Amino acid sequence: MTCGIQPGEMRTKGGDSMRRPIRLLAGLAILGLVVTVPGSGGLRPVSAATLVKIGVDLPMSGGEAPNGVPTNNGVLLAIDQANMAGGPYHFEEVLKDDAVNGVHDPAQGAKNIQELIADPAVAGIVGNFNSNVGKATIPITNAAGLVQISPSQTNPGLTKPENGALDVRKAYPDRINYFRTCTTDDIQGPVGADFAYNVLKVRRVAILDDQETYGKGIADEFEKEFKKLGGTVLSHDGIPKGTQDFHAILTKIRAERPQLVYFGGVTTTGGGLIRKQMPDVGLATPYEGGDGIVENEFLTVAGDAANNSFGTVASINVERLGAAKAFVDAYKAKFHENPGAYSANAFVAAKIILDAVKAAGADREKVRAWVAGLHNYNSIIGTFSFDANGDTDSRWISIYAVRNGKWTWVDQIRKGQM
Repeated sequence: MTCGIQPGEMRTKGGDSMRRPIRLLAGLAILGLVVTVPGSGGLRPVSAATLVKIGVDLPMSGGEAPNGVPTNNGVLLAIDQANMAGGPYHFEEVLKDDAVNGVHDPAQGAKNIQELIADPAVAGIVGNFNSNVGKATIPITNAAGLVQISPSQTNPGLTKPENGALDVRKAYPDRINYFRTCTTDDIQGPVGADFAYNVLKVRRVAILDDQETYGKGIADEFEKEFKKLGGTVLSHDGIPKGTQDFHAILTKIRAERPQLVYFGGVTTTGGGLIRKQMPDVGLATPYEGGDGIVENEFLTVAGDAANNSFGTVASINVERLGAAKAFVDAYKAKFHENPGAYSANAFVAAKIILDAVKAAGADREKVRAWVAGLHNYNSIIGTFSFDANGDTDSRWISIYAVRNGKWTWVDQIRKGQM
């Protein structure tokens, strides 16, 4: 039971005459100003909290908002909890939207990152969401020495030298500034292939991809593993950007008699419309993709055709983890919905930057060095370290199926600490 007085608030018999001065002093303290405290015997400084900003770049509008918004919610929750804990820093988010006309855009992402770098109060960045946006932004943050942690970019070429990552971090190839809390498509794609072959018992597939960094990459990984397992890939076609009518390519695929259609890409680059149009040409096979389709917008676009679709997500389902219960409860209480596929990863990404500032100060190089040395970090998604390329060594893939018009968790597989 409380007396009804909130922290930072004083009352007199006359009502709230003391509230405004107290709130004003709190605001000035955050800004680091010296103020006069009535009745204090003169001037004295109010203890100041140093303002530190966390930059965030995600697709926040249009058809990709169902990805960006819940991911950003994870960041907001981490910042709220850090501020509630108190300390010498006050944290704020600077949010940028990299969607143009409802679709993630590398050029917009690059512009956003340059603006965040120009703000000296930004100590680190959470983002981006999509791999081709990361391909445009990582060179910029690498040159600036600003830490960037993605909760969801899965293309191996963003970190691994054998996949071309040295071209992404040309300015300082050995000064790792980009990290991620998700695993990569050279794991996600093969897990999807294994699920198709060994669980769905599929032996013949047709593959489509959107020709983007993520989509083509995960489709290629799926294809390699499916063939390795003994399956037959009947065709693998890239679809032109902006395609809305897939009836011709789907008619060709129907004639090939596949047992499954696999799509590499996201809902807004064809993932939803392909599934929606499959019944139009009599193609009644199951449908599978990576994390680019495991979101509610896919269900909206695909409509009744969404059932019997499957997808992988390159992270653990925290709702299945007892250790993450406090996070899940806090998320639901604040946002009145379940966490998204990458909400927890974003929470952890933000918390790493927050912890780095608390431990090493707000200097960008000190923050970067602290994150690069992360070892056995205890988090709501498990204990992990970053390897020499900035990847997590805890590799989880979750598997989902659309049942009765909803994405439903099926299984999750840990590929181990490597």
